[in-house]
Amino acid sequence: MTPPPGARAGWVLGVDSGGSGLRIALGRAGGEGGVRAHGAVVEREPVRTGASGIDAGHLLALLVPAARSLLAGAGADRVDAVCVGAAGMASLGGQLRADLPGALADELGARRVALAADAVTGYAGALGERPGAVVAAGTGMIALGTDLRGWRRADGWGHLLGDCGGGAWIGRAGLEAALRAHDGRAGGSDALLARAVAEFGPVAGLPGRLYPRTDRPAVLAAFAPEVAACAAGDPADRVAAAILRQAAREIAATAAAACPPGAGGEVALTGGLFRMGEPLLAPVREELARALPDAAVVPAAGGPLDGALLIGGGLTRDALRLPVDAALLHLAGDPL
Repeated sequence: MTPPPGARAGWVLGVDSGGSGLRIALGRAGGEGGVRAHGAVVEREPVRTGASGIDAGHLLALLVPAARSLLAGAGADRVDAVCVGAAGMASLGGQLRADLPGALADELGARRVALAADAVTGYAGALGERPGAVVAAGTGMIALGTDLRGWRRADGWGHLLGDCGGGAWIGRAGLEAALRAHDGRAGGSDALLARAVAEFGPVAGLPGRLYPRTDRPAVLAAFAPEVAACAAGDPADRVAAAILRQAAREIAATAAAACPPGAGGEVALTGGLFRMGEPLLAPVREELARALPDAAVVPAAGGPLDGALLIGGGLTRDALRLPVDAALLHLAGDPL
C-alpha cells in the first residue's frame, strides 16, 4: 500500500554532475513535499567519460566521501534516497544505471535511486512538477519539455554533434573567429584574438594544447564569457555579437522543438551559461519571442541541484509526478 504524502520524512542526497565538476547536497525531505537543505559540497574535478560511457567508479570515488562528510555533519548515518543528475546520462549513462544503484545502497544505505539526465534535474529545479519546457545551457545545451505524460527532448548531443548554442559551441566559435583573424581570413575578430592569446598563449599552438585534452568541452566553454565580454565592449565587437545572436537562434529553435503542444506555455532558462547576462539573454529573449510567440518565459525557481533534491524528495514519499523514462529518468530500488 502506498503511504500517503507526508507520511515519511527522509534524508535525500542530490547530485549535479557536469563539465565543470560535481555538486552534492544533503537535504531533509519534509512531510509536505519540500526538501530542506542541510549542507552542500563542490568537487571541481569533472567525472571522466570513457569507452563505456560515464565512469561510474570515478563518480563514486568523488561522491561517496563527500556524502559521508555531509551525513556526519547532519548527525545521520544513511540516506533514504539519492538523485544523480548527470550531463550525458541519456546517451552515456549505461554504466551508471548498471552500477550506481547497488553501490549507493552498499555505501550510503540508499534504498531508492533516481538517475537523471541533467536536463531533467534542470527541469525539476526550474519548473518543479508542472508542464512546460526548460532550456538547460552550460557547457552543453539541451531543451526538455513535458506534459507530465512523457518527455520531449531536443539536442544535448554533445559538443561534437550538437549542443548548439551552448558554452562549448560559443567558445569554439569565438576561438574560430580568433584564428580567422590570426590568418587574415574573413570573419575574424581582433578582439577575440587578443583574448585568446591572453587565455591560451600564441594561437598557433592552440590545436596541440586543446585537442589532446579529455576535458575539451569545458575548456571551450571557458572561452564563452570572453565572447560575451567582447560583444558587450565599447565599442562592441560585431563578430562576437553575431556569435551570440546565432547562439540565441539555436537556443530558441531547440526550445521550440521541445515545448509540448498545450503544455501551459511556460519556458524557463537554467544553467550557468545564462550567467553571462544581457549580451546573451537579450538576443535569447528576442529569438524566443519569434520562435514561441505564445509562450511565457518565466524565471527558473532553482537550478539542477535543487531539482535533484526535489526528485529525491519525491522518491521518499513515493509521489514523483515527473514521467519515468529509460534514458532520461531511471528509478531503481524498493519503495520506502
